[in-house]
Amino acid sequence: MAKTVVLCAYNVANFPAGGGHLWVYMQYVFGLKRLGCDVYWLECFRRSGDAERDAAAIDSFFTRLGSLGMAGHVILRAVDPSSPAEVETLGLSAAEAASVYDRADLLLNFHYAIEPELLARFRRTAMVDIDPGLFQFWLSRGQLQVPRHDLYFTTGETVGEPGALFPDCGLSWVHIPPAVCTEQWSRANGDGGEAMTTVSAWSSGDWIVDRAAGIRFDNSKREAFMAYLDLPRLTAQPLELALFLDIEADHADGRTMADHGWRIRHSRDVAGSPQAYREYIRRSRGEFACAKPSCMYFQNAWVSDRTLCYLASGRPVVVQDTGPSRILPNGEGMFRFSTPEQAAAALEAMNADYARHCRAARELAESCFDSRAVAARIMDVAAS
Repeated sequence: MAKTVVLCAYNVANFPAGGGHLWVYMQYVFGLKRLGCDVYWLECFRRSGDAERDAAAIDSFFTRLGSLGMAGHVILRAVDPSSPAEVETLGLSAAEAASVYDRADLLLNFHYAIEPELLARFRRTAMVDIDPGLFQFWLSRGQLQVPRHDLYFTTGETVGEPGALFPDCGLSWVHIPPAVCTEQWSRANGDGGEAMTTVSAWSSGDWIVDRAAGIRFDNSKREAFMAYLDLPRLTAQPLELALFLDIEADHADGRTMADHGWRIRHSRDVAGSPQAYREYIRRSRGEFACAKPSCMYFQNAWVSDRTLCYLASGRPVVVQDTGPSRILPNGEGMFRFSTPEQAAAALEAMNADYARHCRAARELAESCFDSRAVAARIMDVAAS
């Protein structure tokens, strides 16, 4: 009999402009479905008070998930922040949702702040940490409260390992690689466009703060990319950023980056839906990307779910070095840099043998990150 898995996602319905954000969770959904699991999507939607805006976001959410094969398998819990106890169940009826909870073999939870009452409805629960180092920092400082789960998975190579630069929080961590569905992200033909691209948030208000330890720094992608402001002057390779620019200060930063040779696009224009996001990546020459400062601070060997999409598409990646890794290569399909000069040299090396690095990129995705293998690992551990 097929196992029933409920995957609890975070902030997809409330972020209709984020075509790539939806893919973070769909990679696992597709992996589980390829194993033969019956998969349901569970999420909380926070009403804004603007009925028209909320209706448009909810309609977009169901349409997008339906286009990816999830029609009839979505449970959206709509909550008004002014009356959090009042929950409207959308997609399935409240009774149908309760039936799914009761028969589910596993809740695979990506929503760290899930309500304890909802968590208690499931007989087997597993949390997935996709913010390694950062998650443990928040938890150890009391900046995040997470109800107890039966299992704890992490995509961080160094979580719970000797020498890690952050605590394990007394939890027993099961390591899994981040996932990409290589079936949904098949290898693209040809060389793609001329530009190396990425899709990213910009300023986020995300600061790492520990007053007792004297730690405080901006953890935004803005902070990361600004350190490479002059990179276009070191390379002939066109570099393009598809950014989520939300406020006037963001747009001013975009103009500054453009003045220094970066091509700037608005992410909602080129990657606002799951399909547009996929096509934008596949039409690119490859990815150039910086990581959030916390990745370097914690040396967590992090790799982005977005980077995996480039790799699976057979597009080489040049990405910031986030620490020693057992699985991430440097020079075969993936190049890792720590300075603008290293980044420029990596771009030159990639272009010198582009076809080989395209093949290596796809092979890396298939051998290390395929979502079916990741899902099999999750289900094997959950069963034991």
